Amino acid sequence: MTQRINAFAQSPELFKKFVEFGMLVKSGSIEHEILNLVDIRASQLNGCGFCLDMHVKQAKIQGERELRLHHVAIWRESTLFSPRERAALAWTEVLTHLPAQGVPADIYERVRTQYSEKELTELSFAIMAINGWNRLNVGFQTVPGSADKAYGLDKANLS
Repeated sequence: MTQRINAFAQSPELFKKFVEFGMLVKSGSIEHEILNLVDIRASQLNGCGFCLDMHVKQAKIQGERELRLHHVAIWRESTLFSPRERAALAWTEVLTHLPAQGVPADIYERVRTQYSEKELTELSFAIMAINGWNRLNVGFQTVPGSADKAYGLDKANLS
């Protein structure tokens, strides 16, 4: 795969502001472990190899267990995720692939039992952010692993 466009080079101010938005999302009240799961699951659903590669490596560097990383795709069947993590994964899926009839009440109720209104808002912004990155990187065919050295992801030892 060859990258089509370098978004940073073409629109550095927009890129910088989107990075700032992402950093603000990461500094909120949602646990980093959950944000990693959200980033991984949305990237799986969107087929974003660049983001999936990046977020798996980031999660590993931050101490996530490898088996849990493998189980994100099968989180419903796995016993490795807490109810709070399961709610975040369900919310990620429904906001990533919005149903024609909107978000089902049962999914909303499940996530509301695990998150305060502020947390749910922050979780939703996190999902919005990763979906934006996914669309940019899928559209421009950003090559997985191409920014490892720049982002320190080579420390994950997952080559």
